[in-house]
Amino acid sequence: MFERRSDGKAQVGIGTLVVFIAMVLVAAIAAGVLINTAGFLQTKSSQTGQDSSDQVTDRIDIAPKSGAVGMVDGKEVIGRVNVTVHANPGAGNVDLRNVTVQWLDPSGVYHVTHYRVDAGDADFAATALKDADDSLPVLNDPDDRFILTFDTGGDPTNVTMATSDGTVNVDETDEPLGEGSTVRIKLSTKSGATTQTTVTVPETLSGYEAVQL
Repeated sequence: MFERRSDGKAQVGIGTLVVFIAMVLVAAIAAGVLINTAGFLQTKSSQTGQDSSDQVTDRIDIAPKSGAVGMVDGKEVIGRVNVTVHANPGAGNVDLRNVTVQWLDPSGVYHVTHYRVDAGDADFAATALKDADDSLPVLNDPDDRFILTFDTGGDPTNVTMATSDGTVNVDETDEPLGEGSTVRIKLSTKSGATTQTTVTVPETLSGYEAVQL
């Protein structure tokens, strides 16, 4: 009789093959992970680059600023501030309903939003000075010129907007601006782009109905 013995070399060969297949599978999985990670990072980088570009280009530029003069308690004050804005060259569409304003005046700091957005301490009204395609409140053309109007107090003026739902009162900041006072304004778009300006009231308002600020 003959005794059957296992073939050691065959067992080693099968073991090696199993290890090899496992290594191939691991390498394939690792390659897939690397490809997916690279794709994610590339997408993330592109998005970050686009966001950074939007923060630079999607700014609002500020043109002339003016104020309406009125009388409160025997003193001339600025009761309404008008700020003319237009889109930065190369900017995409800028919806003023998505613009927030930080208003810093002698009476405090205010978070101001479009009058259609109920999210701030006060509102600003928006009217068209130049708007060929009636896109208000969206700045979608370099030639668009919109006026942002801020009501600085209950007196001496009351800023309202006529809408399809009737007349809307624009919420004001606490106090009108006295002679020589200063306001710092920062406009922020949805993309995070910011524009800052300073409004300075003349030292005397006597005899004027409106002044440049």
